[in-house]
Amino acid sequence: MGLSAFAARHLGADASQEAIMLAALGLSSLDELMDKAVPGHLRQAEVAKGIFPEPASEAEALAELREIANHNPPRHSMIGLGYYNTHTPSVIRRTVLENPSWYTAYTPYQPEISQGRLEALINFQTMVSDLTGMDIANASMLDEATAVAEAMLMARRVSKSDSQVFLLDQDALPQTKAVMAARAKPVGIEIVETDFTGDLPDAFGACVQYPGASGRLVDYGPAMEAIKARGGVTIAAADLLSLALLTPPGDWGADIAVGTTQRFGIPLGFGGPHAGYLAVKHGLERHMPGRLVGVSKDRLGSSAYRLTLQTREQHIRRDRATSNICTAQVLLAVMAGAFAVYHGPDGIRAMADKVAKKAAGFADRARAAGLEVVHDHFFDTVQLRIPGAAKATQHRALSNNLLIHVVDEDTVQLSFDQVTAEAATTGVQSQVFQALADTFGLTDYRGQSADAPALQGDLRRTSDFLTHPVFGAHRSETQMMRYLKSLADKDYALDRGMIPLGSCTMKLNAAVEMEAVSWPEFNHIHPFAPAEDVSGYLVLISHLERWLAELTGYDQVSLQPNAGSQGELAGLLAIRGYHDANGDTHRTICLIPASAHGTNAASAVLAGMQVVVVECNEQGDVDLDDVKTKIAEHGDNLAALMVTYPSTHGVYEAGIRDITDAVHAAGGQVYIDGANLNALVGYARYGDIGGDVSHLNLHKTFCIPHGGGGPGVGPVAAKAHLAPYLPGHPMSQINTHPPFDDVTGEPGTVTHGGGPVSAAPFGSPSILPISWAYVRMMGAEGLTLATARAVLAANYVAARLRDHYPVLYSGEGGLVAHEVVLDLRGITRDTGVSVDDVAKRLVDYGFHAPTMSFPVAGTLMVEPTESEDLSEIERFIDAMINIREEINQVAAGVWPADNNPLVNAPHPAATAVATDWPHPYSREVACYPHAMWSDRASVSPADPRVVSKYWPPVARIDQAFGDRNLVCACPPIEAFA
Repeated sequence: MGLSAFAARHLGADASQEAIMLAALGLSSLDELMDKAVPGHLRQAEVAKGIFPEPASEAEALAELREIANHNPPRHSMIGLGYYNTHTPSVIRRTVLENPSWYTAYTPYQPEISQGRLEALINFQTMVSDLTGMDIANASMLDEATAVAEAMLMARRVSKSDSQVFLLDQDALPQTKAVMAARAKPVGIEIVETDFTGDLPDAFGACVQYPGASGRLVDYGPAMEAIKARGGVTIAAADLLSLALLTPPGDWGADIAVGTTQRFGIPLGFGGPHAGYLAVKHGLERHMPGRLVGVSKDRLGSSAYRLTLQTREQHIRRDRATSNICTAQVLLAVMAGAFAVYHGPDGIRAMADKVAKKAAGFADRARAAGLEVVHDHFFDTVQLRIPGAAKATQHRALSNNLLIHVVDEDTVQLSFDQVTAEAATTGVQSQVFQALADTFGLTDYRGQSADAPALQGDLRRTSDFLTHPVFGAHRSETQMMRYLKSLADKDYALDRGMIPLGSCTMKLNAAVEMEAVSWPEFNHIHPFAPAEDVSGYLVLISHLERWLAELTGYDQVSLQPNAGSQGELAGLLAIRGYHDANGDTHRTICLIPASAHGTNAASAVLAGMQVVVVECNEQGDVDLDDVKTKIAEHGDNLAALMVTYPSTHGVYEAGIRDITDAVHAAGGQVYIDGANLNALVGYARYGDIGGDVSHLNLHKTFCIPHGGGGPGVGPVAAKAHLAPYLPGHPMSQINTHPPFDDVTGEPGTVTHGGGPVSAAPFGSPSILPISWAYVRMMGAEGLTLATARAVLAANYVAARLRDHYPVLYSGEGGLVAHEVVLDLRGITRDTGVSVDDVAKRLVDYGFHAPTMSFPVAGTLMVEPTESEDLSEIERFIDAMINIREEINQVAAGVWPADNNPLVNAPHPAATAVATDWPHPYSREVACYPHAMWSDRASVSPADPRVVSKYWPPVARIDQAFGDRNLVCACPPIEAFA
């Protein structure tokens, strides 16, 4: 088995560049590097290559994916239950979903170079708050069911009630009920289902489904008033499209609104990824989970966007956090917001009206044919009672390529959506109406619409929405294309240059890996479609489960978690389930190193565990003596240790087995955070070094793009004894794993019986073809080489910069893993120049900053990845060396501490052409530093670094101003004048 042509293209450096980097380290080969870097007692002999086929070419991989996709027949789904067919406007599909300027961008932690996607998210937030009647919305949640769970936890935090009861609508979506049960139990919340009539028990919060899962529409206003009168917090899980016609939750007493924006142009995708939403009334915004985009000012006084209220992030609150959400679904939220911009208020209202009238028209014909329509008032979902014939009706629908939902043996329901409502009544598009007529025996039905929707008068919306000019200014294709392009041009993504973020692994997301994401056989599939309709998906999922199990040394993998944080939670819940099943319900202590990512502690709390912090030593390693001390202190109550490997500090800790052995000896389980798997694949495996369970980040190691801060996939992998407690799902086509054993040709035999952690059975499956294609084309040898090249690149950066910036942590022989921590604390102490200054100055040099102040305040963590070539790595190194020289100029007094290129960075074009230039350095030094410092002469207009310069659209943003003055919806145009 040799290196594939694709692998050679994925790896940025060629053999000659590899030799240069090795020579700088005094090494002769990659084998020598990895022998010195990875402790020998942790090394695996070899990847079991028999499990991986010979690496495929790009054409072969796409052909295999096409064969897999052919086993996913995209029937016309009318199942509904929170998932609907929708048309993604081509201009959004091609300009956003398939555009690397959008999908390869990183989370907007550096707002000056993220103004485009921040504006797109402000559009999203405005859309949500307008439609829900709420005052403020966040920048998206992972999906609807988990958004309801997050709202429940938020309600308990802010409620004035001492009750531990939470009221949940009997008519809530089934997946929401399942997720809520799984999330409530570990934290001691009692879920009580009710129809919200009659006397209600005391409760700290309540959630209604609006409209109900059955389609039912009722007025929840009186129930909401009663709950709030007793100190409870009220939540509405609301269908966003319906709110174009229905009175919004904010108008009838809801404190919080949650849901999904999937039907706003985001494909079904077998369940995800989709952008959930969460919106609140004033007074609750500082308790919101997730991310919130707001408006602030830059140093020149201009309006600018940024993430606001960042002290809510889990790395700040840690074990005091009430949510472990540290990301969003940015790419999907951008698409949903763009959908609203594309259609405008009139288009959205007309779409909702068509859907509702089409549903009402079908109900009218069904009644005329003698069928019983269960609910008189509904938006898009018609429920029919057909005594004893529900299954037979479903089979007739299947024979007509139509999917409907069976409620019970006497009842079926079907939901109308944009695609159905806009289908023609004649020709090919009329087939759906003919299928309905044949299925239900409606001889005169041809898709007729009713004269009016089936809404009761007191629930009809009277307020306006989407009134901001952005939702009316881009009606033509030309305008929409240029608007989306203008937003993308404001941002920095991988299509511009390297994003050297430590811990986040911003590697190549090859176009061929993205190809299948837009195929209808993957993105037009309902998550609750019958098993025979998704056998292609089940095969692809099975391949990934087996491949990931082999690469990590575990026995079982669940792909359900739709973010790394949710993978953490799923793994800890599996540990909790295991202990409880063994009668060890007292085992609730979770040891977590002080260096850990904040989501570790937050996830442990949400799993019902108590966090005990373990110290790190001066080398940054987990302190074994303190581990033993804490184990002795907590004895039989130890549930687990969470540890990251390689360490959060970017080092292969030689003593990891001593730590895991000590935990096991005390009866605990070991959770190894898989964030740094990029430095391990092919050389060591979590399951072999003492891990019992790990989450992985497919958006890091396995090439799913970050999408500006989402989507992600965070699978959880476990040893056999924990596998029965991995997340299952009541609506899943199959809960045994792998779903399909390609050795025996039969389903797997291990059942994942834990509660679900996402709304859909397989999380975000429509982006799994990306990781499948990456592994399939790299092969075992390519994956192993990618690890070595990543470690080589990081050590080369460390070697070249060590004389300019201290390297804070290193392992044996002075080597690091795949990332290096540069210590700027002494520089800051001596000169006042901070990591923020260096990060913003890197923008002037044409770079995204490394990770700032994690895992140690005052440091920069750099990860060049294996997919950057030597010239780009050298460009970054040169920039860092030049910045160090600029710092020296400040230290020498050449430039004042309060007026130099670093503290004033970044320099937008507006400053370069301004008449006034009140700085002791030239405009050339400010704006073209790479070219200027390289030859100490004037800048040549022909220099490529001049021609292709990235200009930040704003100057440095005042973070504190944005926190003090919350503006989190589209500001008036005049604000940017």
